[in-house]
This record gives sequence, structure tokens and C-alpha cells, in this order.
Amino acid sequence: MSESVSLPALGESVTEGTVTRWLKNVGDRVEVDEPLLEVSTDKVDTEIPSPVAGVIEAILVQEDETVEVGTVLVTIGDGSAAAPAPVAEAPAAAPVAEAPVAAPVAEAPAAAPIAAPVAAPAPVAAPVAAPAPAAAPAPVAAPAPVAAPVAAPVAAPAPAAAPTSRGSHAGTSGYVTPIVRKLANEAGVDLSTVVGTGVGGRIRKEDIVSASSSSTVAAPAVTVSALRGTTVPMSRLRKVVAERAVISMNTSAQLTTVVEVDVTRVAILRDKVKGEFVAKTGNKLSFLPFFALAAAEALQAHPIINATIDGESIVYPAQENISIAVETERGLLTPVVRDAAGLDITGFAAQIADLAERTRENKLKPDELSGGTFTLTNTGSRGALFDTPVVFLPQSAILGTGIVYKKPVVITTDGLDSIAIRSCVYLALSYDHRIVDGADAAGFLSTMKRRLEAGAFEGNLGL
Repeated sequence: MSESVSLPALGESVTEGTVTRWLKNVGDRVEVDEPLLEVSTDKVDTEIPSPVAGVIEAILVQEDETVEVGTVLVTIGDGSAAAPAPVAEAPAAAPVAEAPVAAPVAEAPAAAPIAAPVAAPAPVAAPVAAPAPAAAPAPVAAPAPVAAPVAAPVAAPAPAAAPTSRGSHAGTSGYVTPIVRKLANEAGVDLSTVVGTGVGGRIRKEDIVSASSSSTVAAPAVTVSALRGTTVPMSRLRKVVAERAVISMNTSAQLTTVVEVDVTRVAILRDKVKGEFVAKTGNKLSFLPFFALAAAEALQAHPIINATIDGESIVYPAQENISIAVETERGLLTPVVRDAAGLDITGFAAQIADLAERTRENKLKPDELSGGTFTLTNTGSRGALFDTPVVFLPQSAILGTGIVYKKPVVITTDGLDSIAIRSCVYLALSYDHRIVDGADAAGFLSTMKRRLEAGAFEGNLGL
């Protein structure tokens, strides 16, 4: 008896999906929960597992076809219906058997190169001599004398070593002190190229410094992309991202407010505990969990940043569900950290690491990409100071965190100004001006700024 496998519901508001790749063919046996095919929707790319064990009898939807949820994709049976398929393939295997017969024929001419070892003294002549009788190479014993002239040019390069020996006279042929040799290694200077100015041509530290400063650094090689001069179709995910970005910009009134935050105390705490943190949790401690915790707390104090528009109403969610922007080979995806206000640093680090890994490996469940009320994007991971991120509708705001960098800053202590090196970061909040005013955005960022600059996260580490 055959079983039909239909396209299942893959999350809220998902009504259709595109078959991107079949992992099984007609006649293949599958087990329960074994992946059958890959499907792409406007929310996620995922695999569809087999609900039953059996043999693929018929594939009803081809790759790149888009169908609605509930459409039958494939039928699976006990193998009786699919049995003829292997029989039909059997004749196709017959020609394959002829291939080995042709192989020896193709290899027969290859026997000719056996004469090549005879002509080994003159390898270049070997291919030319191949059509000639085997006796021909014998009279051509003259190549043996020819080898002598060939050897002469080989010896000729010896004088070319003169420049090297000149440098060698200055460096490697004489004694080089350990400190000079160490300095040369650190500076990447070849001692054989340095002319010493010391007594007897000995190389001094000054010679290494001079050689290092005068040497030209080769420009890094540029990898040329294979995509140059080509035209490729957009993936389904790329189309969805493009459409939503345009809709977002055309629908909402977006602008961005930026503040600079001194995170020196956070940096000191992070450096102090990151070793212990990895040992106890198995996750690296970046700055992102600190930013996420500060954002979750600020969202509680400024709920309008967490709100959405529903017609002519403003909806204030009961939870702070933070979407984390994750860059993948397929495009940008935003898995959700739910009930973020209830997490500590350890909780944020664990969830962000898990979601990011499963997003890149295409192992997310569709529901893990929906329900976000606010988005956090770490543009600093790409070395950016800040940018102006686009709001993901129906959310009303998105926070971009830049790279943490050191700079000289004027600080005031007991009424006296001084200059100190501090760790700083830019926080850029893009928001929908239809419901969020500039004062709301500034208030939210100020709350985050105070929390991060205070750096009192010891009680939030969760260790």
C-alpha cells in the first residue's frame, strides 16, 4: 500500500514552499525520519523527513517548483510499484560493460612510450622518436656527447650565485650574534641579502633595522571571484530579503540615532573571566551577550521600542523576544532568543551560539525564525564602526553594535581632566518614526549606555 507525503506547515503564515533539491530518487529505500528533500520558504530552508519507511514509487513535484502547503510531493510504498525502475535501468548498464573493452584498445597505443626509456638520454626527442623504428635511437648515440654541452649551461648558473656569496660574505659566512639573528627572524630579513657594515663585514643590529625599513612589502594577492562577468538567478531567500527590505523602507519612516559608549569596564571584566567562562560553559565570551542583556533591560524600561503597529493600534508585547541577525552562505536570517529579559550572560551566550551554529548548518525549525519583537545585529563582527540597519517589519526597531576599539578619551576625575586609553563602541538604533520618536530612541540608548559604562555584570554572569 502506498503512502503519500505532503508539504507540511513550516511555520506561522507560511503557505507555500519551493522544492530546492531531492535527496532520494525513484526506487530508493528510505527509513522513518530519513531526509527526503530540501524545501525553501520565505522564512527558512529546511529538510523534509520521511514519515514512513519504504521505497520511493513516484516523485510528483520537481526541483524549483513552488507548491502550496498540503500538496502531495512523493509516494512511498513497499517497492512493488517501483520495482520496474531498476529493471529498466539494467540495459543502461550493458553499455557500461563495453567501456572496459574499449579501454585496452585505448591503452594499446600507450605501449609505444615503452621506447621512451630507451631514448631517456634525450627526453625531448622521445615523443618524436616514438613513431620511428626502435633501432633509430641506437645510432643516435650522439646524444650522449650532446649531454655534455647540456651540462655546461647547468654549470653556468654557478657564477650567478656570486651576488649571494657576496651577501653571504657579509652574513652567513662570518659569525652572526644570536641577538642579530633573532632580530632578523623577527623582522623577516634574509641575512644572506644584508651587507654588514661592522668590522670585517660583520652584520650589526643597525644593518638589520636598515634592511627591514628599506624592504618593500609585497601587496597582498587579490582573489578574483569566479562570479565576475556572470549572471545568476536570485535564490528564494535572497528574493524574500530584497522584497522585505524594499517594503520596510517604503512602508515605515525610518531614521537612525547613534551613541558612543565607553565599555572599558565590560572589557576588563570579560578579559578577567573569559577563560573560566569557556571552561564552565563551553562557549566563548564575546561582547554580544553583554549588549543583548543591556538591550533586554532597556526594552523593559522603554516598551515603545519593543512595540508593533497593527492598523491604527500600537501593540505592546508581553515579552522581549530578540532576533539575532546571522549571516549565512544563503543570506541573512534572524533566529529568535525568546523571553530575553529572563536570561543572564551565560544564557545569552549559550542561546546565541546555538542558534548561530544551527542557522549556518540549516538545522533551524521554522518557528525559531518567527515571533521576534526587536532585532540585534552585530556589524562589529565585520569590522564596521557602525551602520544604519533596516528595520524588520512588523518590528519597530533594530540595534546595530559596532566593533569595540581603543581610543584616547578625555575623562574627568575629581574635577580634573586627563587623557586615557578606553575601549569604546558605537550603538546605532534604527527605528520606525511612525510610533517611535527621537526622544524615545535617545532614552533607550541612554539607558543602555549607563548600564554598559557602569560595567556591573558580575552578578549576571551566571557562573
